[in-house]
Amino acid sequence: MVLLFIIVLDPDKLEEILEAFLELGITGATILDARGMGQILSEEIPIFAGLRNLFPGGQSEHSLVFSVAEQSKADQLLDLIPGICGSLEGRGTGIAFTVPVSRVVGLAKEL
Repeated sequence: MVLLFIIVLDPDKLEEILEAFLELGITGATILDARGMGQILSEEIPIFAGLRNLFPGGQSEHSLVFSVAEQSKADQLLDLIPGICGSLEGRGTGIAFTVPVSRVVGLAKEL
């Protein structure tokens, strides 16, 4: 099992990402509203306000989607993400990663 994280910078892509979860049989995820470090620095800390153009992304609100899933399903989902969101290779385009999970309590068995 792994903990899968996807930071979605384009809110219009969230629905399509969740549909991909369901297609792969991943039936549980948590979605949080998130703001990036660059947005906070450029918008809320006056000394950095002049550096606003250095922080890519444009939008200040993003979504953080996370879920515990089998490694194979997480790998399949990560392979689908570029087709949904575009390349994540550039700065300010988003990020997706997994972290090993050694123990899970309270997770219902996926159907």
